[in-house]
Amino acid sequence: MNRIAILVDVQNVYYTTRETFGRQYNYRKLYEELSQRGDIQHAYAYATDRNDPGQQKFQAAIRQIGFEVKLKPYIQRRDGSAKGDWDVGITIDALEAASEIDTLVLLSGDGDFDLLLKKLRERYGVWTEVRGVANLTAQSLIDSADVFRPIDREDLL
Repeated sequence: MNRIAILVDVQNVYYTTRETFGRQYNYRKLYEELSQRGDIQHAYAYATDRNDPGQQKFQAAIRQIGFEVKLKPYIQRRDGSAKGDWDVGITIDALEAASEIDTLVLLSGDGDFDLLLKKLRERYGVWTEVRGVANLTAQSLIDSADVFRPIDREDLL
């Protein structure tokens, strides 16, 4: 049976679907679809924690679906810029899971993950699938995946 890991860059998916469609992604539909394709070994949703009631409600809902939510504090710098990305954490979890999975599904448009996908395929033989908003997904990420599935209106709430 196909062993699957789902890694979700929550901030990336939230902002790109909101900008392009004005709607939120349907994580339940994704989880159910991938459950039909194999055994989900890992399902992680990576988010920043602003201690916001709306975010906490979302986090509870996504946990109920079957995702483990990983939180990193949102850091506001003195110059007004912010920090809170999960690139390193997502990469570490993907590499740690590589020997236990056949397929990695990454929801992100961030081109920083292109090297990760190449490594997963070349070293571990993992099939990689990227889902992101087409016009906001880095071409290098699309090119490095075995398959790219653009997020469209059917994938939204």
